[in-house]
Amino acid sequence: MELPSGHDQNADQIAYWNGPGGQHWADRQQTQDIVLAPVSQVLIDRAKAKAGERIVDIGCGCGATTVAFAQKVGSAGQVTGIDISGPMLTRARQLAPAGLPVDFVLADATVYPFIPQSFDLLASRFGVMFFAQPALSFANMRNALRPSGRLAFACWREPRENPFFMAPLQAVYKHVPKLPQLGPEDPGPFSFASEARVNRILREAGFTGIAMEPYDLSLDIAVGRGLDAAVEATLEIGPAARALFEQPPDVRAAAMVSIREALAPFVSGQSVPLKASIWIVTANV
Repeated sequence: MELPSGHDQNADQIAYWNGPGGQHWADRQQTQDIVLAPVSQVLIDRAKAKAGERIVDIGCGCGATTVAFAQKVGSAGQVTGIDISGPMLTRARQLAPAGLPVDFVLADATVYPFIPQSFDLLASRFGVMFFAQPALSFANMRNALRPSGRLAFACWREPRENPFFMAPLQAVYKHVPKLPQLGPEDPGPFSFASEARVNRILREAGFTGIAMEPYDLSLDIAVGRGLDAAVEATLEIGPAARALFEQPPDVRAAAMVSIREALAPFVSGQSVPLKASIWIVTANV
């Protein structure tokens, strides 16, 4: 499999997203796009993409937001999705409608040689929290923006604000050791939860007019298919799945029972909506 060249300190992330982790996301693309659709909508609304603009979508994954932005900019615009995951970009290329002004690049945005001052908007849905040296990464991405350019991305707030992740994970912790605790500067899904840290990173990268708006959402982990589907989802993607990785069948079976018990109070018809809290971060060049 082709791997992107990248910053040395991003090697672990490149390996992960080109291995089983990235393949699981590609395999569950349709479901995950439905689950995260409320996040995508908030981001796209807040980014205010205009017809004719050029946009770069960082950590674009399977391309849902890339396609959505392309529909906003129209034939006079252009959207480039960039990601380190070969499996996810393969899926993105398969799904992108013919005729849309999109292209996809397998690359690490920390070191990718963007054409200077070539984009109007730098956007991302959960694709910027995994850089080992985020100020360096954002400085490189900022160089791709025109003097009037702007930034808009979604990132997770604190774990305690996100039962979407923590309800199933706490259930799994009844059966397996806790995942290694990440330091405040380590890459990971919650690495941009701190408002002070995000402001520091973006200032160091040269951005101005930084704003962070909190949004509380309800995400249906079952995608309308009932409690069994919700339990299955937690076993395939996310921190609960990582905690259960390579655990024997009896442990997984016991964990499934606990996950089901933890999620049952959230059931509403065939949906299992869980609270999710995000930041929408905006800034200017």
